Amino acid sequence: MMYEPYYGLLMKPFALVPDPRFIYWAGPHSMAFAMLEYGIVNHAGFTVVTGEVGAGKTTLIQHLLSKLPGDIQVGLLDNTGGTGELLQWILMAFDQDFDSDSHVKLYKQFRDFLIEQYEAGRRTVLIVDEAQNLGSETLEELRMLSNINTHDRELLQIVLSGQPELKTLLAAPSLRQFVQRVTSDFHLSFLEQQEVAGYIAHRLKVAGAKRALFTPGACDLIYYATQGTPRLINTLCDTALLYGFATEAEEITPDIVKRVLDDKRRFGVFAVQPDLALPQ
Repeated sequence: MMYEPYYGLLMKPFALVPDPRFIYWAGPHSMAFAMLEYGIVNHAGFTVVTGEVGAGKTTLIQHLLSKLPGDIQVGLLDNTGGTGELLQWILMAFDQDFDSDSHVKLYKQFRDFLIEQYEAGRRTVLIVDEAQNLGSETLEELRMLSNINTHDRELLQIVLSGQPELKTLLAAPSLRQFVQRVTSDFHLSFLEQQEVAGYIAHRLKVAGAKRALFTPGACDLIYYATQGTPRLINTLCDTALLYGFATEAEEITPDIVKRVLDDKRRFGVFAVQPDLALPQ
């Protein structure tokens, strides 16, 4: 028996795998999604969303994918650190088979694919996750691909999602023309202290909780320990529920959270200081 049935949960509320069912619309996440949606609806050439590791970028992307209408053909490129021809990766993102290593033939195949989608009344959007791993030459190649057009319409929209290093990369003088094509951009910040309790409660509710399981003091300590990073909040809350189950605790208190932190701190995961006083 694990902690889910003990606490009346139907599923794990704090799994690390991005799941749009659990998305919590805090201020930064609402704004970031609005920017993503705006960029696609308004046929933006490039949309850029950045944020620290664990801020929730991939979850936003997954939610976006679940909400796009059927007349938008989407390709998701998330193997940005892989080797090989960019066009091959892009064609695979759109489930297109290819049998050539020739850049010219791959380019023609992708251009024909874009035209085919346009003639069928569909728009084509390429979403690149972890885009900070792309080099300046690859970004410039993406810009050139975005120039494929009919007489009145660019045929490819591109969404870049990445860590803050992406902003540094885009600041390079060689990418000036690329940046000029960015219509919509946003930096996804972490959760504020007052948002953490709501985030925890929301995920628990989605997982089937019928009552509050984390005390206000526990939520405050979780904020101090994670600085509002959703991925770290998930890790800490998941372990706290396991500790609570193991000790038959009815709710997660600051003492339980502190015990988890004491055990994890030696691995350098959390920012909380060893002598941090528990919130009252």
